[in-house]
Amino acid sequence: QVQLVESGGGLVQAGGSLRLSCAASGRTFSSVCVGWFRQAPGKEREFVAAINWSGGVTKYADSVKGRFTITRDNAKNAVYLQMNSLKPEDTAVYYCAASLQWRSDAMVLASWYTYWGQGTQVTVSS
Repeated sequence: QVQLVESGGGLVQAGGSLRLSCAASGRTFSSVCVGWFRQAPGKEREFVAAINWSGGVTKYADSVKGRFTITRDNAKNAVYLQMNSLKPEDTAVYYCAASLQWRSDAMVLASWYTYWGQGTQVTVSS
């Protein structure tokens, strides 16, 4: 079992930055891969970024590439999502999720992940 808790969301103006955190407990954190997803009202949950066990491999959605950075600190059992140059279309509830396996083509699928946090709201005003 892995328990995930997101934090760091809030209200920010367009062009601003936020750093989301995903704190994990339970199973050895260094054995899981972690992804960030987001869901805006009336829309499906969409992939944002993912990182493998060691942090050596990452994957991003085209919509956030160059603006968002995913990192992890296994000593602190945490994964971070640094979001820069935020746009109003980034407004959503952001979720972190954990998977026991890394498969590059599958990391974009919500169904690939076993464990989910409760989400944190990010609102970007124009």
